[in-house]
Amino acid sequence: MGRGRAKAKQTKVARELKYFSPNTDLTALQRELHGSSSYTEPDDATAPSDDEDDDYQQWASGR
Repeated sequence: MGRGRAKAKQTKVARELKYFSPNTDLTALQRELHGSSSYTEPDDATAPSDDEDDDYQQWASGR
């Protein structure tokens, strides 16, 4: 019991999401899709170092 009210609310929310059309900033979308010159490559700090690979190799080889 009590499932009817929850299902009705889910249906209402789903219907609102289906027909909701927010204002879209088409110029921002065009810039994002076209690409801008302000994009910077990620620095090497996020890339795994060779030390991490060596640790794995030692573990995998059974040393």
